[in-house]
Amino acid sequence: MRIIEFYRTESGKCPVEEFLDSLSDKHTQKVTWVLRLVERMDRVPEQYLKKLVGTDHLWEIRAQIAGNSYRLLGFFDGAVLMVLTSGFSKKQKKTPQREIELAEARRVNYLQRKKP
Repeated sequence: MRIIEFYRTESGKCPVEEFLDSLSDKHTQKVTWVLRLVERMDRVPEQYLKKLVGTDHLWEIRAQIAGNSYRLLGFFDGAVLMVLTSGFSKKQKKTPQREIELAEARRVNYLQRKKP
């Protein structure tokens, strides 16, 4: 079992919610289905959850629907908590470097704000 949380900026904005709100209802339902699958399955197939190659801490949740590829990037905070930092529509084979840098920056920000 995993717990998925969405990263929030210091001002309270939630980039993942904003991304999901930008999708059609049908596509949002598919992404939400994949999120539930990632939360509930002990061993998630790589087609839905995969460590992002070339990074130390980032993972991607992957959803495919009607020829569209969606990615949600995030990281683990402990063994079961996964914090999702951003979402985007994947149009090329490689994950855009700016998306990786943004996810890394949000991870650092999250961990700094979490300190007691």
